[in-house]
Amino acid sequence: MKSIALAKSNFEQEYRQKLCTPAEAASIVKSGDHLCFPLGVGEPTLFVKALAARKRELEGVVVNQQHHLCPDYFTEDSVPHIKVNAWFTSHVSREAVQKGWADFVPNHFHEVPKLLREYWPVDVAGTVVSPMDEFGYFTCSLSVGYTMEAVKKAEKVVVQVNPHAPRTHGNCHIHISEIDHIVECNEPLKELQIPEISPVEEAIGQHLAEMIADGSCLQLGWGGIPNAVTRALLNKKDLGIHTELMSDGIVDLMLAGAVNNSRKNIHRGKALATFALGTKRLFDFMNENPMIEMHPVDYVNDPAVIGSIDNVVAINATIQVDLLGQCCSESFGHLQWSGTGGQADFARGANRSRGGKAFITTASTAKNGTISCIVPTLTPGASITTSKNDVDHVVTEFGVAKLRGQTAKQRAMNLINVAHPDFRGELMEAARRMNRI
Repeated sequence: MKSIALAKSNFEQEYRQKLCTPAEAASIVKSGDHLCFPLGVGEPTLFVKALAARKRELEGVVVNQQHHLCPDYFTEDSVPHIKVNAWFTSHVSREAVQKGWADFVPNHFHEVPKLLREYWPVDVAGTVVSPMDEFGYFTCSLSVGYTMEAVKKAEKVVVQVNPHAPRTHGNCHIHISEIDHIVECNEPLKELQIPEISPVEEAIGQHLAEMIADGSCLQLGWGGIPNAVTRALLNKKDLGIHTELMSDGIVDLMLAGAVNNSRKNIHRGKALATFALGTKRLFDFMNENPMIEMHPVDYVNDPAVIGSIDNVVAINATIQVDLLGQCCSESFGHLQWSGTGGQADFARGANRSRGGKAFITTASTAKNGTISCIVPTLTPGASITTSKNDVDHVVTEFGVAKLRGQTAKQRAMNLINVAHPDFRGELMEAARRMNRI
């Protein structure tokens, strides 16, 4: 007992020695340094704001990150000082990428840790962590993703300790010996409120629920359609979770007893994710919850791992689908809107899974019904997120189109049948011109 008490005392002393202000932490960044921050609520905002405040003292600093929170250096005049390579744009970074003030890095989400290992230097890594335990460990909390790899590779590591950050289980721990600077923060974590479900999204959710059997293992994204799906699944039994994103909708399923992970053939009894977005209710539910594990994205999103799980159901959204089944889920023409994320990872993984199904969802129309989201060919410059070879089902409010294993002509007809009735005639005519029907 004495040795344990001594170790705890030593960890606490080391903690105090490494404690500093955000400005002191930001002062370690030098011109030409490469930095890496986690996605979403894992971003150490106090450190990032302190860094932005001294940007004019710096030249050629590069930030590698996915889905940013702090807008302070996403401006045209920041480029000579702090340049951002975005792996997935957010509302903060979108304009900067579109106007060329920031750059975009195409990637599959599960490959980001490997890209960090092999391509991108990391001089400084920063992340939000939960408070230290008696053994000297923090957890990456809500944003594991590629964080562990960045911390491992970095020359200097800065952690922002937040008592509101839930302590999570899984492969997500950082020891105080790996840390150089500690910043404390008591600000509430950034929440994403649950969006309202539209009638179109509710209809899509009902179609999906009819295709999901008891015992399925789910991957769900963020937004109205995933929320509609979770609402429609509350009476299902023995569902499992293996998903990149943990959300409030999954909490509802777990509390209702619909999710218990009892039929998973790996990680039985556990819901796995690599990051979380949502409300304080979600964060509190995840704190010290042994039913939820957070793991790095090169495990959670690895198509081979996903494919080893039986009855995977992957549900993702898209912007536009052409009559061959190619899905653009991340850009409007050449204008980058988001990124590939894990959509292709889970589409491919679900296709490998015994009994697996992959669904790409979209409303049939956009811009108040003036344009069809099912089109003869994608808009010029559009990025193909899920290829024609990986797409399995496409779902709109008008039904489910099965594409995997279908011919080009069968695909075209199946997609036209779930398009909005106002556009089916012109889609048929376009298909005839393309010899697709």
